[in-house]
Amino acid sequence: MKQTFYLVFCLCAVLILAGCRQEGKTYPAGTDADSDSIEIIEEIPDTTVYGRCGQGTTQNYLELLLDNGDTIQYYVGEDEFGNSPVKGGLFAGDRFAVTSYMLPDSTLQASEAINLTTLLGKWISLDKNFEIQEGGVVQSNVTAESNAWTSWKIVNGQLVLNQDTFHVTTLGVDSMSLENRQGIFDYKRQL
Repeated sequence: MKQTFYLVFCLCAVLILAGCRQEGKTYPAGTDADSDSIEIIEEIPDTTVYGRCGQGTTQNYLELLLDNGDTIQYYVGEDEFGNSPVKGGLFAGDRFAVTSYMLPDSTLQASEAINLTTLLGKWISLDKNFEIQEGGVVQSNVTAESNAWTSWKIVNGQLVLNQDTFHVTTLGVDSMSLENRQGIFDYKRQL
């Protein structure tokens, strides 16, 4: 009887431990999935929508002409604190990356609307000198720079430079501020 109880107990323990592994989660390379000291990295799908700013864009609404030919209207007005989701200005014909959510009245509210046309170009700071180019390429203009960025993309409204993820806090014609856990990084456009 004790042996049967012990066998059932062990079988239940194995099933419970196996059930603790959740689908859709990946583990950093070189780690054991059963280790207590690993950090679980969740795969979050990218919800960014891409298109061009349409002629029907106003101060409060972005008309986005999607790559597939559809058109979507996003509310981009300032919130109660004076913050706008638009980074880089609203200019007809410029390429945008937009993330959004639905308001109770079924209006699409842009959470981030990054003007990719404004993002492209040469940027400089005290320790960085790089150019964000079409096609996800970053070219470093400092040969001795360690950890130079070589690629970029927008994922869920965040700018990813190589493996570094930033929130675009400001983006203008001549300046850009990026923020992550290490701090705020300011860049000036190099002409």
